[in-house]
Amino acid sequence: MQSQPHRFETSDGRLLAGASYGPADGRPVLFVAGAATGKSMTFGENYLDDARVRLLTMDRPGMGDSTADPERTISSTAADYLTFARSVFGEVRPSVVANSQGSVFALALALGGEIDRLVLVSPADEVAHPDIHAMLPAEATALSDLAQQEPGKAALILQGFSAEAMEGMVLNSAGVVDRDFYRSEPFLTRYRLALAEGFSNNGEGYVRDTLLAMRSWDLNFGAIRRPVEILFGEQDLGHSPDHGETLTARIPGATRTVFADAGGALLWTHAPTVLKAAIK
Repeated sequence: MQSQPHRFETSDGRLLAGASYGPADGRPVLFVAGAATGKSMTFGENYLDDARVRLLTMDRPGMGDSTADPERTISSTAADYLTFARSVFGEVRPSVVANSQGSVFALALALGGEIDRLVLVSPADEVAHPDIHAMLPAEATALSDLAQQEPGKAALILQGFSAEAMEGMVLNSAGVVDRDFYRSEPFLTRYRLALAEGFSNNGEGYVRDTLLAMRSWDLNFGAIRRPVEILFGEQDLGHSPDHGETLTARIPGATRTVFADAGGALLWTHAPTVLKAAIK
Protein backbone atom coordinates (compact mmCIF):
# COMPACT_ATOMS: atom_id res chain seq x y z
CA MET A 1 0.00 0.00 0.00
CA GLN A 2 1.25 3.46 -0.89
CA SER A 3 1.97 5.87 1.93
CA GLN A 4 1.47 9.62 2.00
CA PRO A 5 4.40 11.51 3.57
CA HIS A 6 3.74 14.26 6.11
CA ARG A 7 6.02 16.92 7.58
CA PHE A 8 5.27 19.56 10.18
CA GLU A 9 7.37 22.31 11.72
CA THR A 10 6.80 22.80 15.45
CA SER A 11 6.58 26.19 17.15
CA ASP A 12 10.22 25.85 18.27
CA GLY A 13 11.42 25.16 14.73
CA ARG A 14 11.79 21.37 14.85
CA LEU A 15 10.66 19.10 12.03
CA LEU A 16 8.32 16.19 12.70
CA ALA A 17 8.04 13.63 9.90
CA GLY A 18 5.67 10.74 9.34
CA ALA A 19 3.39 8.96 6.92
CA SER A 20 -0.23 7.92 6.60
CA TYR A 21 -1.74 4.80 5.10
CA GLY A 22 -5.26 3.90 4.03
CA PRO A 23 -8.18 5.97 2.73
CA ALA A 24 -7.93 9.74 3.23
CA ASP A 25 -11.48 9.82 4.60
CA GLY A 26 -10.95 6.86 6.94
CA ARG A 27 -11.30 6.89 10.73
CA PRO A 28 -8.17 8.54 12.18
CA VAL A 29 -5.88 6.15 14.05
CA LEU A 30 -2.46 7.21 15.34
CA PHE A 31 0.09 4.41 15.61
CA VAL A 32 2.91 4.65 18.17
CA ALA A 33 5.52 2.11 17.11
CA GLY A 34 7.84 0.08 19.30
CA ALA A 35 11.52 0.35 20.16
CA ALA A 36 13.91 1.76 17.57
CA THR A 37 11.38 1.83 14.74
CA GLY A 38 10.48 4.86 12.65
CA LYS A 39 7.61 5.92 10.44
CA SER A 40 7.93 2.97 8.05
CA MET A 41 6.69 0.59 10.74
CA THR A 42 2.97 0.01 10.36
CA PHE A 43 0.48 -2.84 10.53
CA GLY A 44 -2.67 -4.11 8.87
CA GLU A 45 -2.08 -2.38 5.55
CA ASN A 46 -4.19 -4.96 3.70
CA TYR A 47 -7.17 -4.28 5.96
CA LEU A 48 -7.24 -0.48 6.14
CA ASP A 49 -9.57 0.02 3.17
CA ASP A 50 -12.15 -2.46 4.44
CA ALA A 51 -11.91 -1.08 7.98
CA ARG A 52 -12.09 2.50 6.66
CA VAL A 53 -9.05 3.47 8.75
CA ARG A 54 -6.43 6.10 8.03
CA LEU A 55 -3.33 5.05 9.97
CA LEU A 56 -0.75 7.71 10.85
CA THR A 57 2.84 7.03 11.93
CA MET A 58 5.63 9.38 13.06
CA ASP A 59 9.39 9.37 13.53
CA ARG A 60 9.92 10.24 17.18
CA PRO A 61 12.34 13.17 17.68
CA GLY A 62 15.87 12.14 16.74
CA MET A 63 14.67 9.23 14.60
CA GLY A 64 14.35 9.16 10.83
CA ASP A 65 13.58 12.62 9.51
CA SER A 66 12.36 14.18 12.77
CA THR A 67 14.66 16.71 14.43
CA ALA A 68 16.32 15.55 17.65
CA ASP A 69 15.24 17.08 20.95
CA PRO A 70 17.96 16.55 23.57
CA GLU A 71 15.59 17.63 26.34
CA ARG A 72 12.85 15.24 25.25
CA THR A 73 10.65 13.72 27.95
CA ILE A 74 7.80 11.21 27.90
CA SER A 75 5.29 14.05 28.10
CA SER A 76 6.97 16.17 25.41
CA THR A 77 7.06 13.16 23.08
CA ALA A 78 3.33 12.65 23.62
CA ALA A 79 2.79 16.36 22.91
CA ASP A 80 4.73 16.01 19.64
CA TYR A 81 2.53 13.08 18.62
CA LEU A 82 -0.60 15.09 19.36
CA THR A 83 0.69 18.13 17.46
CA PHE A 84 1.61 15.97 14.49
CA ALA A 85 -1.73 14.14 14.52
CA ARG A 86 -3.62 17.44 14.55
CA SER A 87 -1.58 18.69 11.59
CA VAL A 88 -2.90 15.73 9.58
CA PHE A 89 -6.30 14.90 11.12
CA GLY A 90 -7.37 18.34 12.32
CA GLU A 91 -8.98 18.75 15.75
CA VAL A 92 -10.75 15.38 15.73
CA ARG A 93 -9.66 13.03 18.53
CA PRO A 94 -7.87 10.04 16.99
CA SER A 95 -7.82 6.56 18.40
CA VAL A 96 -4.31 5.44 19.33
CA VAL A 97 -2.70 2.03 18.87
CA ALA A 98 0.69 1.51 20.54
CA ASN A 99 3.09 -1.41 20.48
CA SER A 100 5.88 -2.57 22.77
CA GLN A 101 8.14 0.27 24.03
CA GLY A 102 5.97 2.87 22.30
CA SER A 103 3.24 2.26 24.86
CA VAL A 104 4.70 4.63 27.45
CA PHE A 105 4.26 7.59 25.09
CA ALA A 106 0.71 6.49 24.23
CA LEU A 107 -0.19 6.29 27.92
CA ALA A 108 1.00 9.87 28.30
CA LEU A 109 -1.27 10.77 25.38
CA ALA A 110 -4.21 9.12 27.13
CA LEU A 111 -3.47 11.15 30.26
CA GLY A 112 -3.89 14.32 28.25
CA GLY A 113 -7.42 13.29 27.33
CA GLU A 114 -7.09 14.46 23.72
CA ILE A 115 -7.58 11.02 22.15
CA ASP A 116 -10.67 8.89 21.63
CA ARG A 117 -9.41 5.56 22.95
CA LEU A 118 -6.16 3.64 23.45
CA VAL A 119 -5.27 0.10 22.39
CA LEU A 120 -2.00 -1.22 23.78
CA VAL A 121 -0.75 -4.25 21.84
CA SER A 122 2.00 -6.26 23.55
CA PRO A 123 2.98 -3.23 25.66
CA ALA A 124 6.38 -3.24 27.34
CA ASP A 125 6.07 -2.96 31.11
CA GLU A 126 7.50 -0.23 33.32
CA VAL A 127 10.51 -2.23 34.49
CA ALA A 128 11.27 0.30 37.22
CA HIS A 129 7.84 -0.18 38.81
CA PRO A 130 8.35 -2.13 42.06
CA ASP A 131 5.80 -4.85 41.29
CA ILE A 132 7.21 -5.54 37.82
CA HIS A 133 10.83 -5.20 38.97
CA ALA A 134 10.22 -7.89 41.61
CA MET A 135 8.92 -10.35 38.99
CA LEU A 136 12.03 -10.12 36.79
CA PRO A 137 15.46 -11.72 37.17
CA ALA A 138 18.42 -9.46 37.89
CA GLU A 139 19.75 -9.69 34.34
CA ALA A 140 16.44 -8.35 33.02
CA THR A 141 16.48 -5.31 35.31
CA ALA A 142 20.21 -4.47 35.16
CA LEU A 143 19.97 -1.83 32.42
CA SER A 144 16.89 -0.27 33.97
CA ASP A 145 18.66 -0.09 37.34
CA LEU A 146 21.66 1.55 35.72
CA ALA A 147 19.44 4.02 33.85
CA GLN A 148 17.84 4.98 37.15
CA GLN A 149 21.09 5.37 39.05
CA GLU A 150 23.62 6.45 36.41
CA PRO A 151 21.83 7.43 33.18
CA GLY A 152 25.08 8.60 31.56
CA LYS A 153 26.60 5.13 31.85
CA ALA A 154 23.41 3.54 30.57
CA ALA A 155 23.45 5.90 27.59
CA LEU A 156 27.01 4.83 26.73
CA ILE A 157 25.90 1.20 26.63
CA LEU A 158 22.91 2.03 24.44
CA GLN A 159 25.08 4.08 22.08
CA GLY A 160 26.96 0.88 21.22
CA PHE A 161 23.77 -0.74 19.90
CA SER A 162 22.86 -0.89 16.18
CA ALA A 163 19.98 -1.79 13.90
CA GLU A 164 21.62 -5.13 13.17
CA ALA A 165 22.09 -5.84 16.88
CA MET A 166 18.46 -4.97 17.60
CA GLU A 167 17.22 -7.27 14.86
CA GLY A 168 19.41 -10.08 16.16
CA MET A 169 18.26 -9.59 19.74
CA VAL A 170 14.57 -9.57 18.80
CA LEU A 171 14.82 -12.66 16.60
CA ASN A 172 17.05 -14.64 18.95
CA SER A 173 14.92 -13.99 22.03
CA ALA A 174 11.58 -14.66 20.35
CA GLY A 175 9.65 -17.89 20.59
CA VAL A 176 9.41 -20.18 17.59
CA VAL A 177 6.08 -18.81 16.36
CA ASP A 178 7.24 -15.19 16.58
CA ARG A 179 10.67 -15.93 15.11
CA ASP A 180 9.13 -17.51 12.03
CA PHE A 181 6.91 -14.48 11.53
CA TYR A 182 9.68 -11.94 12.06
CA ARG A 183 11.79 -13.69 9.42
CA SER A 184 8.95 -13.76 6.89
CA GLU A 185 8.31 -11.29 4.10
CA PRO A 186 7.15 -8.62 3.71
CA PHE A 187 7.59 -8.05 7.46
CA LEU A 188 11.37 -8.46 7.61
CA THR A 189 12.03 -5.91 4.85
CA ARG A 190 9.63 -3.43 6.52
CA TYR A 191 11.23 -4.02 9.92
CA ARG A 192 14.74 -3.41 8.62
CA LEU A 193 13.65 -0.16 6.97
CA ALA A 194 11.99 1.01 10.19
CA LEU A 195 15.10 0.06 12.21
CA ALA A 196 17.29 2.09 9.85
CA GLU A 197 15.09 5.08 10.64
CA GLY A 198 15.16 4.28 14.35
CA PHE A 199 18.96 4.22 14.48
CA SER A 200 19.54 7.21 12.19
CA ASN A 201 21.30 10.30 13.55
CA ASN A 202 23.86 8.06 15.31
CA GLY A 203 21.10 6.40 17.30
CA GLU A 204 20.34 9.58 19.26
CA GLY A 205 16.57 9.07 19.18
CA TYR A 206 16.85 5.40 20.11
CA VAL A 207 19.06 6.13 23.10
CA ARG A 208 16.72 8.86 24.39
CA ASP A 209 13.67 6.65 23.84
CA THR A 210 15.15 3.75 25.74
CA LEU A 211 16.40 5.80 28.67
CA LEU A 212 12.91 7.26 29.07
CA ALA A 213 11.31 3.81 28.93
CA MET A 214 13.83 2.19 31.29
CA ARG A 215 13.53 4.77 34.06
CA SER A 216 10.46 5.45 36.22
CA TRP A 217 7.67 6.78 34.04
CA ASP A 218 6.12 9.06 36.68
CA LEU A 219 2.72 8.91 34.99
CA ASN A 220 -0.45 9.15 37.06
CA PHE A 221 -2.36 6.24 35.55
CA GLY A 222 -5.20 6.89 37.98
CA ALA A 223 -6.01 10.10 36.09
CA ILE A 224 -6.59 8.36 32.73
CA ARG A 225 -10.22 8.83 31.70
CA ARG A 226 -10.14 7.44 28.17
CA PRO A 227 -11.01 3.80 27.35
CA VAL A 228 -7.90 1.60 27.41
CA GLU A 229 -7.78 -1.93 25.99
CA ILE A 230 -4.69 -4.13 26.43
CA LEU A 231 -4.02 -7.06 24.10
CA PHE A 232 -1.42 -9.78 24.69
CA GLY A 233 -0.36 -13.03 23.09
CA GLU A 234 -0.08 -15.92 25.55
CA GLN A 235 3.15 -17.03 23.86
CA ASP A 236 4.75 -13.57 24.22
CA LEU A 237 8.09 -14.17 25.97
CA GLY A 238 9.44 -10.66 26.34
CA HIS A 239 7.06 -7.73 26.82
CA SER A 240 5.67 -8.42 30.29
CA PRO A 241 6.24 -11.04 32.98
CA ASP A 242 2.48 -11.25 33.67
CA HIS A 243 1.11 -10.44 30.20
CA GLY A 244 0.00 -6.99 31.27
CA GLU A 245 -2.05 -8.03 34.32
CA THR A 246 -0.34 -5.53 36.63
CA LEU A 247 -0.45 -2.77 34.02
CA THR A 248 -4.16 -3.32 33.47
CA ALA A 249 -4.87 -3.11 37.19
CA ARG A 250 -3.09 0.24 37.38
CA ILE A 251 -5.37 1.91 34.79
CA PRO A 252 -8.98 2.69 35.82
CA GLY A 253 -11.48 0.75 33.70
CA ALA A 254 -8.83 -0.86 31.48
CA THR A 255 -9.59 -4.26 29.99
CA ARG A 256 -7.20 -7.04 28.96
CA THR A 257 -7.48 -9.87 26.46
CA VAL A 258 -4.89 -12.64 26.13
CA PHE A 259 -4.87 -14.60 22.87
CA ALA A 260 -3.83 -18.24 23.23
CA ASP A 261 -2.83 -18.50 19.57
CA ALA A 262 -0.47 -15.49 19.51
CA GLY A 263 2.94 -14.31 20.71
CA GLY A 264 4.76 -11.00 20.66
CA ALA A 265 3.88 -10.47 16.99
CA LEU A 266 0.19 -10.13 17.89
CA LEU A 267 -0.04 -6.66 16.32
CA TRP A 268 0.62 -8.10 12.86
CA THR A 269 -0.79 -11.61 13.13
CA HIS A 270 -4.10 -10.31 14.52
CA ALA A 271 -4.24 -6.95 12.74
CA PRO A 272 -8.00 -7.02 11.95
CA THR A 273 -8.75 -7.57 15.64
CA VAL A 274 -6.51 -4.66 16.61
CA LEU A 275 -8.13 -2.33 14.07
CA LYS A 276 -11.59 -3.35 15.26
CA ALA A 277 -10.60 -2.52 18.84
CA ALA A 278 -9.31 0.89 17.74
CA ILE A 279 -12.52 2.03 16.05
CA LYS A 280 -15.20 0.80 18.45
